[in-house]
Amino acid sequence: MEARAINRYVGSSPRKMRLVVDLIRGKSVDEALHILHFSPKHASEVAEKVLRSAVANLQNKDESGHLDPSDMIVKEAYVDGAVTMKRVMPAPMGRAYRVRKRSNHVTIVVASGAGGAAQVPGESTRTRAARAPKKAQLAAQSK
Repeated sequence: MEARAINRYVGSSPRKMRLVVDLIRGKSVDEALHILHFSPKHASEVAEKVLRSAVANLQNKDESGHLDPSDMIVKEAYVDGAVTMKRVMPAPMGRAYRVRKRSNHVTIVVASGAGGAAQVPGESTRTRAARAPKKAQLAAQSK
């Protein structure tokens, strides 16, 4: 069984958030929470909040009523780019520079027990699905 949590329009760049999310992908939930809690990056606070929400979603989804976070793993964790707000900053000699304020969407999927252990750590299903057509093309070209 698995559950997901999504935080949309987070006010930091996707590049900064990916640095933090890459640390927890494929880890157990307990280990991921410790990593995020003691990480000095500001993005780790947002990622920890999303991870705790995903754990709560999975616990509410379970019929037995109680799942231990130590038995859960982070099955998928990815960051997508969101809207980019364009702002103007004054520049020398009457010109103006464009400032791009980026935002992102954070998605974390947690799974209970051995249900998500079959996935390779560090690789989301989105990455694998995107790479599959390329492998088929390369195999056809090599023949």
